[in-house]
Amino acid sequence: MLSKYSRKGASSRLRTLQFIPELERLGVSVTVSPLFDDRYLEQLYTGGGRNIGSLLSYYAARATLLKSLEGVDIIWLEKECFPYVPYLLESVIMPSDIPYVVDYDDAVFHNYDLSPSRIVRMALRRKIDRVMRRANVVVCGNRYLVNRAKSAGAKKVCYVPTVVDPRRYYSGFEVRERPLTIGWIGSPSTQKYLMQVRDVLINVCTRFQAELLLIGADKSVLEHFSGISLRIEPWSEDNEASLIAEMSLGIMPLPDGPWEEGKCGYKLIQYMASGVPFVASPVGANVAIAESCGGLLAKTPSEWQEKTSLLLADFELRKKIGQAGRFSVIKNYSVSGQVLSVRDALYEALM
Repeated sequence: MLSKYSRKGASSRLRTLQFIPELERLGVSVTVSPLFDDRYLEQLYTGGGRNIGSLLSYYAARATLLKSLEGVDIIWLEKECFPYVPYLLESVIMPSDIPYVVDYDDAVFHNYDLSPSRIVRMALRRKIDRVMRRANVVVCGNRYLVNRAKSAGAKKVCYVPTVVDPRRYYSGFEVRERPLTIGWIGSPSTQKYLMQVRDVLINVCTRFQAELLLIGADKSVLEHFSGISLRIEPWSEDNEASLIAEMSLGIMPLPDGPWEEGKCGYKLIQYMASGVPFVASPVGANVAIAESCGGLLAKTPSEWQEKTSLLLADFELRKKIGQAGRFSVIKNYSVSGQVLSVRDALYEALM
């Protein structure tokens, strides 16, 4: 498994690493080799940026690994082998005699084909398409990504939604009727999306005397939400489930752009696993996820005002949607429900 990150990276943890215990019970032995370690992620999240020397050392370690692989049936690749490296060089380093499965939960191709840099667009705009085309199987987390893989000429394309282990999440409405809490979970890199509903959140929190709980945001967001009860909690894999359980409703605002079309709605699935109803932008996978449980979608500020107010004012509606969400996760968005699809994708690479 050539993941991009260790477990601290959400994409790696969710799309690949969390399946490994179940896969091993099914007879699939997986050895994990992340490109970037926890130190790299911590530096990014704290605004430290990227160090060229460190990047080169990470890339060199992966290249050395690839040149020494033995006894491997399949390479399970997350997105690409070397970000921002041209395809021709990457293809030379990748073993030609080992089939590979590549997984996508983001529109990473837009890092290249929509880059503001003309040089990046010229050198890399078709890189991901070529990675998809060469792969034996391409696994995608939503229909937008599926369509891109098919248009790229991928041999086989498999849809596997982003999932959670429902056993990790708490579900119980008896403790959440009061106090009212509007919640969001993300990272400093995605907290910018909160700004599009900033005025709505200030208004409804004031009106309903609700608290705004932000998990994974940094302190810079404080200046944008003065005058209301705001709590910022650091994210960790150990605390996320208990914090989501404190929410009366969860939110996932997104702009309607090509990058956001590639997102797989992980926040919503986490809310649902905890029996928390949500309001979300009708972008990408959010639409299908909302349809699976009756979650509420809002596009304009007035719709956000209406839908969040509706849920805050009606405990029974929150309970109804939350319970439907929990059921949908167990049925459609759980590790145990999708692990056979992942196993089959890996085995198809051998055919």
